Amino acid sequence: MTDQFQFSLTDQEKQALKDLVRLSIASRLFPQQGIQLPDAPSGKLQEPLGAFVTLHLDQRLRGCIGHLVGDAPLWETIADMAQAAAFQDPRFSPLGEDEFERLELEISILSPLTRCSDPALVEIGRHGLLIRHGGHSGLLLPQVPVEWQWDREQFLAQTCRKAGLPPTAWRDPQSVLFWFEAEVF
Repeated sequence: MTDQFQFSLTDQEKQALKDLVRLSIASRLFPQQGIQLPDAPSGKLQEPLGAFVTLHLDQRLRGCIGHLVGDAPLWETIADMAQAAAFQDPRFSPLGEDEFERLELEISILSPLTRCSDPALVEIGRHGLLIRHGGHSGLLLPQVPVEWQWDREQFLAQTCRKAGLPPTAWRDPQSVLFWFEAEVF
């Protein structure tokens, strides 16, 4: 993975996806209002890409759920992950009506996963990581090590910990390390 992820969205497309996240959550949170999701757009928002929706409340994580594999149009994936982040993240109780207006949104559109050929090539802020070992797996988005000010070794160790593995599991030949890039907005 030497080339940068070439996918990019216009400001209008990014805003359309952020609006979709809010509408998707609101349609479930306030069903009595009969909120309808807009018709699916054409173009890049129809491309099958993986994506994560991250919700923050008062500058703290409130939910983050994603889908790694691009097996549905991006538009549909974003709508589904918005509801999953708000209502199905097992780390949090379902989002309440009183929290909706204060939500801060972040969307990460993922490049395809590829096997990381050399962990020494992992770049903080550019790459996200996924480790798999036995029945364990853990993923961290590219923005996470930047937010926590981790170096490469800490990022690799924390990805292992996220999977419930020892921090050096990335060095184990039985572990499989993948990397990806993301457009985050």
